[in-house]
Amino acid sequence: MSLSLGPIVMLAALTGCGVGNSSNAGSQNGVNGTSPGEASTQVNGQTLAQVKKSGELKIGTEGTYAPFTYHNSQEQLTGFDVELAQQVAKQLGVKADFVETPWDGMFAGLNDKRFDMIANEVGITSDRQKSFLFSNPYIRSASVVIVRANDNKIHSFKDLQGVSVAQSLTSNYAAQAKANGAKITDVQGFNEAIQLVKSGRAEATINDKLSFLQMQKQNPNMGLKIAATANDSTPCGFMFRKDEGDLQTAVNAALHTLIQNGTYDKISDKYFGTNVLK
Repeated sequence: MSLSLGPIVMLAALTGCGVGNSSNAGSQNGVNGTSPGEASTQVNGQTLAQVKKSGELKIGTEGTYAPFTYHNSQEQLTGFDVELAQQVAKQLGVKADFVETPWDGMFAGLNDKRFDMIANEVGITSDRQKSFLFSNPYIRSASVVIVRANDNKIHSFKDLQGVSVAQSLTSNYAAQAKANGAKITDVQGFNEAIQLVKSGRAEATINDKLSFLQMQKQNPNMGLKIAATANDSTPCGFMFRKDEGDLQTAVNAALHTLIQNGTYDKISDKYFGTNVLK
């Protein structure tokens, strides 16, 4: 992908595909157990009909999580999730209207109806499925342990026992770190986590593999490395309120079309050089 050099690639928040269960990509059945044909019971939120009537699909995203959602050198919002969401909106016959929101307020913003869906490489987890709907997966990625380049003590997730790791408390990765006995140092995003690891104030951080590799590509002398990679990749999807089954169904259909007509492959290749759903 083409990212501008500089701080933008250092701003990735600890939000992406963390620990989750695998599901079948490309299927027209929703990963949360809701069938595509299931109608929603809408109370106050914007239904699919209202989205089409307004001509806009309001989408919550960070804008600081390269290469998924970030600002380029011209300060334009772009990224893998942004471009894919724009194409989804196009399939629905509406315009994508992005509402940039800090990660820690993202889910609340969705529940408060500030936007209709979230596009921010959100990991599909069983806990989240209790409160939200997800689209079919559009990306799969593994979590990794990131340490200083000269660190020879950490080689696996189990080696995080008793180790200080920098994590956002609301991320999937914090739960993964705790499960491996790590001591959590709370941070607001990936930039802060990276700085803590580089300075030695934290020994490691867990984050998304694709995001770190893109950062490392743009900053080869950053002095960090991947010490361990999770065995299982995690699916991520667009997120909706629990009562928005109609919108979920329409987005699933749009994703299916984009995958079938090659649009998905073009966007994925642009940012990662490969299909990140396989």
